[in-house]
Amino acid sequence: MADNLLTITDQNFQDVISGDRPVLVDFWAEWCGPCRLIAPHLEALATEHPDRLAVAKLNIDENPQSPASYGVMSIPTLILFKNGAEAQRIVGARPKEWLYKNIKEHL
Repeated sequence: MADNLLTITDQNFQDVISGDRPVLVDFWAEWCGPCRLIAPHLEALATEHPDRLAVAKLNIDENPQSPASYGVMSIPTLILFKNGAEAQRIVGARPKEWLYKNIKEHL
C-alpha cells in the first residue's frame, strides 16, 4: 500500500474521520476486483491533494464494526467524512476524474 494512504481499523476509525481535513475512507477487501481497480485512483488523489484530503483504507473482513455502523452493503464503498460526519458516499468503481469531481466541493 502506498505511503500516502492511511490504513485504519475499527479501533481508530472515529479518531481518523474526526481529523482537521476531509477523509475519504475506502471500504474494501482483498478479494474484491473493483476495489483493486480503484486503488491506483485513490493513491493518486492522496498524492495530488495531500493538504486538502486524507485517503484511508479499511479492510471490511478484518474490521466489520465500522462498515456495519455506516450501512456499507457492497464494496467498494467510498465515504467522504468532513468534521466527523458523512459528506458524500460513492458506491462502485469509478474513474479518478469522476471521483474528484464528486468530492471536490467538500475539500
